[in-house]
Amino acid sequence: MLFTKDKSFYKNLFLLALPIALQNFVTFSVNLADSVMVGSLGDAAVGGLYMGNQIQTLLQVFSGGIEGAILILAAQYWGKRDTASIKKIVGIGIQFSLVVGVILTVVCAMMPDTIISLFTKESATVETGAQYLGIVCFSYVFFCITQSLIAAMRSVEVARTGLYVSLCSLFVNVGLNYVLIYGKLGFDAMGVRGAAIATLIARIVETAIIAFYVFVYDKRLRLKISDLGSSDKLLLRDFIKYGSPIIAGQLVWAANMMISSGIMGRQSEEGVVAAMSIAGTVNNLAYVVMNGMSGAVGIITGKTIGAGLEDKMREYAKTVQIIFLSLGVVTGITVFFIKGPFISLYSVSDAAVVEATKYINVLSVTLIGTCYQAACLFGLVKSGGDISFVFKNDFIFVFLVVIPSALIATRLGAPAWVVFACLKCDQILKCFVAVVKINKFNWMKNLTR
Repeated sequence: MLFTKDKSFYKNLFLLALPIALQNFVTFSVNLADSVMVGSLGDAAVGGLYMGNQIQTLLQVFSGGIEGAILILAAQYWGKRDTASIKKIVGIGIQFSLVVGVILTVVCAMMPDTIISLFTKESATVETGAQYLGIVCFSYVFFCITQSLIAAMRSVEVARTGLYVSLCSLFVNVGLNYVLIYGKLGFDAMGVRGAAIATLIARIVETAIIAFYVFVYDKRLRLKISDLGSSDKLLLRDFIKYGSPIIAGQLVWAANMMISSGIMGRQSEEGVVAAMSIAGTVNNLAYVVMNGMSGAVGIITGKTIGAGLEDKMREYAKTVQIIFLSLGVVTGITVFFIKGPFISLYSVSDAAVVEATKYINVLSVTLIGTCYQAACLFGLVKSGGDISFVFKNDFIFVFLVVIPSALIATRLGAPAWVVFACLKCDQILKCFVAVVKINKFNWMKNLTR
């Protein structure tokens, strides 16, 4: 049976996936607004903003690992309606997340120029990137708090709050971007510095809103501020045991992203950095929606396995594969046809336009694989309890396939778009691993005590 007859699965998938995907999209749109509105300032501004956001990407994947640990453990306990354990898991997760946020804030505030120069040697890009990073780094702690609290709500099937919070943040960011980047309403035009200030204020606003909802309004989890400082030796051990492979996997992905940026930033073709920024925006735009939907699959998976319904989970797994493969094909076709209008949003050089077109053509193929394997490996395998498998798989592909192939292509003098394709090849290759792993059904493991 390829499609489950359980109508509640489709209903729950839709009700969870839609707000999560929209919330991820809106959260991403805060950075997209910066990118597009700064795009009118030229190649150096676009490239500087892109490189300045590499640390935000690092924070997001690390924070995403902690959120993943919260979701996977808490969703299984939610299947047993054990809210006391969920509160302790959320508290542990926020403590880890805050440590990461504080460390990155301090490092980036002290030496923004040094950090940006790790990714590119273009002096204009380093200068604008450092201006942006030196301010936006103060938003990292607020981002960590917000994402952890949203994960707590998602784990108990309250998905809409993240969407509402992110919408408020987006409106604040876009409005302040207009005022501060271009110098409106009596303010001086601040360029990329204005974009950074707008993002910082937007992050503070979203933290205030989600904190009010979680600690004052929510009646399902009833989390208190005092719960954030609580701990439990057994749950802490579980969080480290099951969370470490998730966080390690996220770090592997972060390393992949940052090394990839360094490789592409040193390509000889003109306009590569600006083109990478544009293509990266397209990739992230498609990925956040896919990631949101696979997150919904993960919540359903955790809850189903936590409740001990493994036969039902087998039905769901087959349906998920068909849905997300189809979604990947639709996404790839859409990206291919919208690349022209999307690139036209940026005021960049002709060389950057040509390069961006080539990169997006590559993405229109690789996104098919991204959609399928992300839903299968995260939404099913990782959320189903076989966490270490996903980490090992990612590690092997990144350090034995992706990075070496890109370095070899660079060494042989291949065009930049070929190097870019090497950096994305794992998105297709992982599908062959995913289809075998999923259909063995040896990944379903109950992690609750």
